[in-house]
Amino acid sequence: MMDKFLLQQLVLERLAEDLLQTEQAARAAHETATHEENIAENKYDTLGLEAAYLATGQARRAEAIRQAMANWRQFRPPAYDVGKGIQLGALVCLADADGKEQQLFLGPDGGSMKLTIDAQIVQVISSDTPLGRAMLGKCEGDEVSMQVASTRQQFEVLWVR
Repeated sequence: MMDKFLLQQLVLERLAEDLLQTEQAARAAHETATHEENIAENKYDTLGLEAAYLATGQARRAEAIRQAMANWRQFRPPAYDVGKGIQLGALVCLADADGKEQQLFLGPDGGSMKLTIDAQIVQVISSDTPLGRAMLGKCEGDEVSMQVASTRQQFEVLWVR
């Protein structure tokens, strides 16, 4: 059986890698923006300005990742309670109409990613996603449906942990 604590650790590791890359990109953009060779020589010379915008965007992204990491560190996935159905922290297996299965881990915001554990792919999603919202309160055997553009997608909940 898949360990929710391990999933949480893998999410935090991936977020830490993303943060490192984003901070490096922000530093590089900041250096480009402030480098003396990139001072605008005329109104059409926008390299420094573009780099400054990029640095600001990267800094915002880094802050969003830091917030996601804080949310994930504080997160304590509860044991599945049949009386409440699927809640934040649930590990769920859904099957589509063709019987194709997918495993989903419902976590806090900012951790949307695919993880591979023991050759199993687990999609980490937040309860704010359309599928996350559609699953809340459902139990094993229930149907989960959601509208994606003009298509209605339907899944069966095979198991919840």
